[in-house]
Amino acid sequence: MRANSRSGGNGFSSTASQPAASASGTRSVKAVVISTGGTGVTGRDVTPEALERVAEKLIPGFGELFRLISFNKIGTSALQSRATAGVAKGTYLFALPGSPGACKDGWDEILSSQLDIRHRPCNFAELLPRLREHETP
Repeated sequence: MRANSRSGGNGFSSTASQPAASASGTRSVKAVVISTGGTGVTGRDVTPEALERVAEKLIPGFGELFRLISFNKIGTSALQSRATAGVAKGTYLFALPGSPGACKDGWDEILSSQLDIRHRPCNFAELLPRLREHETP
């Protein structure tokens, strides 16, 4: 998989996945976008609103769990995070705060297991093939 990184000039970077050939010569597309930054409460923090505009479905539990994890580490300051997640056109969208600690917590405590097909009892990875089943062929 190749990733293209773009900066919108406001410190926010996005990564878009492109198909890439594997060692076996087959092509695959990774259907996950993880963004960092813009999830606070100031005027420039608009990532949750942008995600909600494109998402077909929101995953409220992601933000709720992220804030619970943050509360256990930073107390009531966790209220300032508007971390969120959703699904758009078969792609998972995750918006994490921009601080390195918050990114690490989001990855280590939630995303690394939910994006691992081996995680039990269930995970986001195993649902990828079904995210677009509502669309007509």
